[in-house]
Amino acid sequence: MTGTLRSRAWIGPSGKAGFIARHHLRAAGFSDTQFDGRPIVGIATTWSEMTPCNLNLRGLAEHVRRGVLQAGGVPLEFPVMSLSEPLLRPTSMLYRNLTAMELEEQVRAQPVDAVVLLTGCDKTTPAALMGAASVDVPAILLPGGPMLNGKYRGRDVGSGTDIWRMSEDLRSGRVAPEDFAEFETCLNRSAGHCMTMGTASTMSCLAEALGMTLPNAAALPAVDSRRAVLAELTGARAVAMATAGPRPSQVLTGAAFRNAVVVLAAIGGSTNAVLHLLALAGRAGVPLSLDDIDAAGREVPLLVDLMPSGRFLMEEFAYAGGMPALLHELAGRLDLDATTVGGTPLREAVGPAPSDPGVIRPLTDPVLPAGAAIAVLRGNLAPRGAVVKVSAATPSLLRHTGPALVFDSLADYVACADDPDLPVDADTVLVVRNTGPVGYPGMPEVGNLPLPARLLAAGVADMVRVSDARMSGTAFGTVVLHVAPEAAIGGPLALVRTGDLVRLDVPARRLDVLVDEEELGRRAAAWVPAPPAAERGWVRLYTEHVLQADEGVDLDFLVGGSGDGVPKVAF
Repeated sequence: MTGTLRSRAWIGPSGKAGFIARHHLRAAGFSDTQFDGRPIVGIATTWSEMTPCNLNLRGLAEHVRRGVLQAGGVPLEFPVMSLSEPLLRPTSMLYRNLTAMELEEQVRAQPVDAVVLLTGCDKTTPAALMGAASVDVPAILLPGGPMLNGKYRGRDVGSGTDIWRMSEDLRSGRVAPEDFAEFETCLNRSAGHCMTMGTASTMSCLAEALGMTLPNAAALPAVDSRRAVLAELTGARAVAMATAGPRPSQVLTGAAFRNAVVVLAAIGGSTNAVLHLLALAGRAGVPLSLDDIDAAGREVPLLVDLMPSGRFLMEEFAYAGGMPALLHELAGRLDLDATTVGGTPLREAVGPAPSDPGVIRPLTDPVLPAGAAIAVLRGNLAPRGAVVKVSAATPSLLRHTGPALVFDSLADYVACADDPDLPVDADTVLVVRNTGPVGYPGMPEVGNLPLPARLLAAGVADMVRVSDARMSGTAFGTVVLHVAPEAAIGGPLALVRTGDLVRLDVPARRLDVLVDEEELGRRAAAWVPAPPAAERGWVRLYTEHVLQADEGVDLDFLVGGSGDGVPKVAF
């Protein structure tokens, strides 16, 4: 059985190559028993003090280590670039592919027989899954878990979702600065990622639906002792996977992705998940398109009543039964024969019915009917697609025609958003461009533009906004995102002018500018691209090779994988 272990190519040889690997490991306190053919399990951690959401991963790594040791493996922890949604600039999305590439190369280059992926904050989970899919060493993911509910003056508040509400109220004068400061201190009460159904929670749920985690990995709070137990079980499971699998290629199948898009609709998940699923499918070699995601959104009702589409937070979701309970409700719509990292089919991960049917609703009594999830739009403004989160939008604005007010950059809009003379009313369609993968660069979460101050003061709570950017999974509003192709590479969004009528028709899945094709052709002929965002480094590499939103915003040369082949030895 030891002959199947990759690590033996490093520490097994009797000559100089084996000596060099072994004697340096002895410096770390390794004994002879740890070189006798035991699997080496890498613990890839995105812990960083720069990523507050992931601060509990250091402790979880110790519990994973204990599980590895108890199962007879050898744990070796190593760091992976950590992506902090609140701190990284210009946007953490700029670095998702870099983290995925780093993880892939580290796992391939090191004596690892299996790897545990410790993630949490938004981009760390998809990045880890993408890297693991491309190297295809047995891998199992453990998210750090959501933080506890925020508590503000007797009510629960959610990270992100209530920030957007309170910050707009602050701008309009409905909330005093001292009240906002108190709210800020009450929001994040523990370690963990956002406890709303933002991108971090969404990607944890989808990782569980994909079969890349053990059951209950998505929802248990970061500080719940059961997550530490789960970490130990994850470490032990990784030891078994080192010799028996499954590998990511055996888990990340077409069936797994079909299950994931069903779950995405049922949880009211983040629009960011569309990009991450497309990119991950590209790494796994599985066909997946925007149309597949739109089809699930049309057919699957919203069952999980969480912010921003509902009322509750991840604590309630966990206590109601979490993902196993949701799988119970969705069982008839899922491929339960799909393989999981547990070595068993997904049906083994299905739990009992939800303990609180108000949080996880049955199909017969959904939060919102089918069609309330993410919708994919096309039209002359988005020939390759755009997305809108129906459940977070204002129903009366899902069919809307209004004059565009166009800004060539986010900075241009922000500079005048509070101008009392801004020529805008409730019917205006705000258009901000050059915020896509190439244009910003990195496609930041700015699509949910703050409303003009004078409209806020007049009581306007939402308006149609269109951009080639993303938005936080915790955000809400009638916000059209991911317009592809983006303006910076000459997409139709670059041709819109202030005053043009823009028509949004979500039921018909259309986004159009009401300008004739001849005029658009003249504008296209006059369009001049902006100079490159950078002349060197990662940003240059990124902007020269990044794919558009409909392809997951991966780098073109990273699609697919190179496998787990043992690299050459230099001696």
